[in-house]
Amino acid sequence: MSAIRKAVFPAAGLGTRFLPATKAQPKEMLPVVDKPIIQYGVEEAVASGIDQIIVVTGRDKRAIVDHFDISFELEHYLKDRGKTKELQVVRKISDMVDITYIHQKEPLGLGHAVLMARDLVGQEPFAVFLADDIIRSEVPCVKQMMDVFEREQALVLALFRVQPDQVSRYGVVKVGKSEGRIHQVVDMVEKPEQSKAPSNLAILGRYILTPQVFGILETTREGVGGEIQLTDALRTMAQQGKVLGLEFEGTYYDVGTVAGFLKTSIAFALERAGLGEELRGFLKELDGVRPNSGA
Repeated sequence: MSAIRKAVFPAAGLGTRFLPATKAQPKEMLPVVDKPIIQYGVEEAVASGIDQIIVVTGRDKRAIVDHFDISFELEHYLKDRGKTKELQVVRKISDMVDITYIHQKEPLGLGHAVLMARDLVGQEPFAVFLADDIIRSEVPCVKQMMDVFEREQALVLALFRVQPDQVSRYGVVKVGKSEGRIHQVVDMVEKPEQSKAPSNLAILGRYILTPQVFGILETTREGVGGEIQLTDALRTMAQQGKVLGLEFEGTYYDVGTVAGFLKTSIAFALERAGLGEELRGFLKELDGVRPNSGA
């Protein structure tokens, strides 16, 4: 099979967990410190050697397009005022990678969003990124997965061990043989009850897929939530052929919930020079504040 050059970013969801902030702004553009969520995934893709990105967008997603496009007025403003550092940051974003956009008229599920990219992906293996999951690692998570794919010539899913009471939030796999961090996936279920989960190995938002998945997605019926679930298509592929799961090396941050988004923002801000020290001081002050009982 050919090398992986393309990545699909489904970004057509409505972001209802973050309302009202996402009423007119894509969830993917919410900033973690000073960088939108989706940019972390795009940077990981580029660092993994991917040079073509396909973003599946929905209504009111123009902000994503604008963010990665050239902003002539802003660049002229920064150049005119000698803001060289800021100008370099802005240009780096627009020069990062080639991005193509596909419009999904209504959010019909992750599986349907991936299917929308069929014509642009063609007959090549490709990666799928979910922006809700930020993964930081010395070797990019998707590069780790690409290495497994090239060696094993099989679909690869990113796996992460979660607490048993958290399995109902994820697609969860049943594994067969394991070799270190690599597991043979024999079955999977989307958002199972804790008592019915086959393991605590959850599928995170990174996938290495082959174009065969498109034919299966075309015939996949609506699943959990009345949507076409990618997990259901992958389950079929696991029954028909070889699917592997990789427990990647790295740190996972869930920005798909409000609590996870806030935790990630705080964690990243604490690392930032010139910001972390001030924030630590504020958090200590905040910890010492006691609510007025009114007594």
